[in-house]
Amino acid sequence: LYVLTTPLYYVNAPPHMGSAYTTIAADAIARFQRLLGKKVIFITGTDEHGEKIAAAATACGSSPREHCDNISHAYKMLWKDLDIAYDKFIRTTDSSHETIVKEFYSRVLANGDIYRANYEGLYCVNCEEYKLPYPPKPCVARKEDNYFFALSKYQKSLEDVLIKNPDFVQPSSRLNEVQGWIKSGLRDFSISRALVDWGIPVPNDEKQTIYVWFDALLGYISALSPEEKQRALQYAVSSGWPASLHLIGKDILRFHAVYWPAMLMSAGLSLPKKLFGHGFLTKDGMKMGKSLGNTLEPKDLVHRFGSDAVRYFFLREVEFGSDGDYSEDRFINIVNAHLANTIVKKDRLKLMACSLGVMVIVVSRNHRSTYRAIQSSSFQFVIPLFISQFSQIWEFRNCQSTLIVDSTVAAEGIPLKDNVEILVEKARNHYEKLSLSSACEAVLEIGNAGNLYMDERAPWSLFKQGGAASEAAAKDLVIILETMRIIAVALSPIAPNLCLKIYAQLGYSQDQFDTITWRETRWGGLKAGQVMAQAQPIFARIEHTTEGEEGGEAKKVVKDKRIPKIQVAAEA
Repeated sequence: LYVLTTPLYYVNAPPHMGSAYTTIAADAIARFQRLLGKKVIFITGTDEHGEKIAAAATACGSSPREHCDNISHAYKMLWKDLDIAYDKFIRTTDSSHETIVKEFYSRVLANGDIYRANYEGLYCVNCEEYKLPYPPKPCVARKEDNYFFALSKYQKSLEDVLIKNPDFVQPSSRLNEVQGWIKSGLRDFSISRALVDWGIPVPNDEKQTIYVWFDALLGYISALSPEEKQRALQYAVSSGWPASLHLIGKDILRFHAVYWPAMLMSAGLSLPKKLFGHGFLTKDGMKMGKSLGNTLEPKDLVHRFGSDAVRYFFLREVEFGSDGDYSEDRFINIVNAHLANTIVKKDRLKLMACSLGVMVIVVSRNHRSTYRAIQSSSFQFVIPLFISQFSQIWEFRNCQSTLIVDSTVAAEGIPLKDNVEILVEKARNHYEKLSLSSACEAVLEIGNAGNLYMDERAPWSLFKQGGAASEAAAKDLVIILETMRIIAVALSPIAPNLCLKIYAQLGYSQDQFDTITWRETRWGGLKAGQVMAQAQPIFARIEHTTEGEEGGEAKKVVKDKRIPKIQVAAEA
């Protein structure tokens, strides 16, 4: 069992690119774990209590409940647009969640770790926490009678956790931060609010509500509650806890790596196995903000460029764990270079395309051969559909082609097969280490190996020779198809929709794609008798647009005017 969580996103405002980035990464990790054959529970959701939520609702002229419903729905819609395949979506306003929070609170209270005291100091409404003197954000002076959690009691226990399990917090830079916080001395913190109505009431004290972080962190457990059983803490814990991975932004590291483990220790529950804090995103080298007018709206990005382009760019170009920058020029250039750039090399019998996706059909009138270019990131792959004089090599059924040799047989004695297998293992190792950018790079190396093989073999020349040379060329094409199939599996955690289209082009159904595992990256999947589907556009090149350009559409298929329009059926 592999339980993976994103943060529960705060619903004071609609989803932003930071939330989308975390969730895209989590989805890629979840998809990879499913490829390994593991049962995965991928949890996401929304954090819906607190003073800031009530204020945001008032500003919008709605009730807190209506506001939360609207923003939570916006998250679900964005996750659908981004092809996020989550298993559980928890809302902290769910009644079942409230039941578990109150039970957890009572456990911690019974353990002697909650006490009542006065607090006077500076409070940051935006951060929903009390601050030390000279805070960087605007704060208000407050004096409250609150309930406190005895965090200081767990200082030694937390130090021991990090010594015994140095991989508990990743990457290492985040571990260093956490160690620094703990060594500087832990202070008890307030876990209730007397002036906040929009929250879960404290058990046995209806005048106070539970602090939003003490509430929200429990969502990772309440999300596990089986729907058919009583909503109780023990049922939820027995259904998948502890989590295998908490994936978070580095700005909420303290809550997850210090507060949360101590709370779990107090309640007698296991700690999550790993926390990973990724970096921040900037735009054009600057921090994003409404006041700067440079926010990046994920919904707009998906609408303009498609989910695969958005997922690929942020997972490939941002080293996971480090800060990353977005600029539209860079986005377009990277996506075009890696996923959609068509390079045409004219030599009578060949038209080679290099992009992950666009299917190009061209007829060479001099040789009456139809070439289908199946493209992948810098892959120069050409799959001829040999019609008239080469019909003995490919059978045609309703303009579809049938393989007549197994990919295993075709690749006997071919070094490319061994190279692909090495690169597949390399990609797997990177996925397992959460090095998503490096995993993408390893898959692209498979494409480079395919390029080199195609250039060296030049099957278009072999087919002209006929006889044994033509048979060798037919095997070469099967080898390239098999390479594409493996790429479609290995890249599917990153760009699932794109890889589904590639898999479908190779003659597989969506059900077959949905049930693939990492074992399908082994060489030999394509068998004799496999029928290729007819060529369809898979991915469109992105064009730069200028301000004021009518329509503003940035993504469309770029046609090479040198390619004549043809009717494939007439040639067949």
